[in-house]
Amino acid sequence: MKAVSANEAKTQFGDMLLNVQRAPVQINKNGKPVAVMVSMDDYEMMENLKIQMLKERVQRAKTENEAGSTTDGDSFFDELLAKY
Repeated sequence: MKAVSANEAKTQFGDMLLNVQRAPVQINKNGKPVAVMVSMDDYEMMENLKIQMLKERVQRAKTENEAGSTTDGDSFFDELLAKY
């Protein structure tokens, strides 16, 4: 992924719009990555994937709930904290 400074992104915005149609561009400020600019097609694809994942998680939770395989929230977080 190409990386540019925030100042370069500002001064070369038109070129960046063309570049992100081919590949995402990382924007750095003070040498640290702060953003990624992507094409609208890539953005829509990412949003659709997030929605699809959430729908699958909701369906899995419904199925587990109907099957009676639920976990007490406190127990779950206690186990999680002990693990990590």
